[in-house]
Amino acid sequence: MTASDWELDRTFRSASGEVRWAVLGAADAPPVVLLHGTPFSSYVWRSFARGLADRYRVFVWDMPGYGASEKGAGQDVSLAAQGRVFGELLDHWGLTGAGAEPAVVAHDFGGCVALRAHLLHGARYRRLALVDPVALPPFGSAGYQLFGGHPEVFEQLPPALHRALVREYVGSASGPGLHPAVWERLVEPWCGEEGQPAFYRQIAQNDQRFIDEVEGRYGEVSVPGPVLICWGTEDAWIPVSHADELAARIPGARVRLIEGAGHLVQEDAPAELMGAVAGFLAEG
Repeated sequence: MTASDWELDRTFRSASGEVRWAVLGAADAPPVVLLHGTPFSSYVWRSFARGLADRYRVFVWDMPGYGASEKGAGQDVSLAAQGRVFGELLDHWGLTGAGAEPAVVAHDFGGCVALRAHLLHGARYRRLALVDPVALPPFGSAGYQLFGGHPEVFEQLPPALHRALVREYVGSASGPGLHPAVWERLVEPWCGEEGQPAFYRQIAQNDQRFIDEVEGRYGEVSVPGPVLICWGTEDAWIPVSHADELAARIPGARVRLIEGAGHLVQEDAPAELMGAVAGFLAEG
């Protein structure tokens, strides 16, 4: 698997449809699971996963409704569904039970998925790192709120106009700007007969109530050692002030700001993020 040819070669039939996933690294290495956010996929973790695979067994997956995983009308791709599916996958991967717990690194709404699985479904982690997570209101840009409020209108946009809209939206997640090839790769899953309605479907289902269900329970987060919260200082999607606010609610949490990075820290400052997370994982 190379950075230019990212392919998830395994499948899992979840309650919300087929999930594509892959694993890198030695079978006996400590497990790490990477969770992507919206409107992204495991592709944003490609270099990060390869870098960690020298020391860890790294699991990557596209959530139902995202990337290479199943997309379809009537599909439940809400944060509630993703939290349940993550629990199913941990069991499928054998990452439950004493001594089997993985380290988890979660970006954007993947952060809420990891927190919901932990607080509501009993998932246990050896370590937890959250990267610009969706965890506190408000979240999402003005465009995000507009799309979610009128999905039936945007689903009818001419394909070329839809692609241009998604391209500009995805591009706004970066501070310094995305490489053109990466930009197109992030846009492509959301285009075409299947992708266009899936794009607006996932936004419409990301209701704040799913955050409200866990926000008051962050004091119950129980992970060995501290929780790491990384945040790009130029995040235009979620205020960087959320980093300290979230850390104050999670016992023992600490903050690492990534200077100059936007919301998509993996693309904007990969070396800095890798240094912060790899050092954190190596602590225990």
